Amino acid sequence: MKFQANHLVGIVALAASVACGSAAAAFPEKAINIVVPTAAGGANDAMARVIGQAMSAILKQPVIVDNKAGANGAIASEFVMRAAPDGYTLMLGYIATHAMNPALQKLRYDPAKDFEPIGMVGSSATVMVLNPAVQASTAKEVVAMLKAAPDKTSYASAGNGTAPHFAAEMFKLSTGTSMQHVPYKGSAPAITDTIGGQTQVMFPSLFTAMPYVKAGKLKAVGVAGTKRSSLMPDVPTLQEQGIADVDVSQWYGIFAPAKTPKPVIEKLNKVLNEVLADKSVIKRLEDHGAEVSTMTPDQMRTYVAQEQVKWKKVVQAAKITID
Repeated sequence: MKFQANHLVGIVALAASVACGSAAAAFPEKAINIVVPTAAGGANDAMARVIGQAMSAILKQPVIVDNKAGANGAIASEFVMRAAPDGYTLMLGYIATHAMNPALQKLRYDPAKDFEPIGMVGSSATVMVLNPAVQASTAKEVVAMLKAAPDKTSYASAGNGTAPHFAAEMFKLSTGTSMQHVPYKGSAPAITDTIGGQTQVMFPSLFTAMPYVKAGKLKAVGVAGTKRSSLMPDVPTLQEQGIADVDVSQWYGIFAPAKTPKPVIEKLNKVLNEVLADKSVIKRLEDHGAEVSTMTPDQMRTYVAQEQVKWKKVVQAAKITID
């Protein structure tokens, strides 16, 4: 009887494995949604549309971008967390939703337990930009301006717990200056108001800022990283200008709900990496200021865990709070 029971368990496990593999082979049989945690028109939205269009061509199914801005990415994250784990609802997660915001405050989702990483898309340097009317051409001149007139300048962010928020607070801590924080629902409205002069300073990703810097609508005065960006080599780092400890590289990845079958995750990772090897996709992303990089699902999981530890330490050291 024991042999028969064990044999039966083996048959059931094998059947489940075969069924799972068959489902993955047939996947996808309908449209896939990529949920974006920020407003339409921003960097995340643009990236998702480039990736989705290219994935659709390979998978022979529509890939629809669904913007769910609000609560600093929590609305989108919770929506995807609760979605059926079948590969048809994905998320363009990034440094804010899966590392910074969870480090800053307690959320109703766990970026590690509630998601299956599919893979990395790429990263973008964080750049300090100014409204063109600001009377400063370098980050050092901004520091002098802020010290001469404390709290007369405001900075825009894509929301509490986002990279522009963290970078600005790290800048303030490093330089001993103060600025008023104006959080927005995503980078698109934040950068619009910085261009319009309602706010004067922002620390967006190069992916967000590059078209506006090229058009002369914003002034780039410093890269918040250890090296200059190859996509904007004339802009010095903040470190080169004597401003230390402001190192924020913004990364982007694709995630599925937890318990999505492994064969589906592997198929999506293969397609994503195929898309990211396409020279036309690479060019479209680089034109906006993003550098493509790929990872396996396991590599992505390890990377996200490391990022969570890193940004929790930054929150404690810089005493970053919600405004």
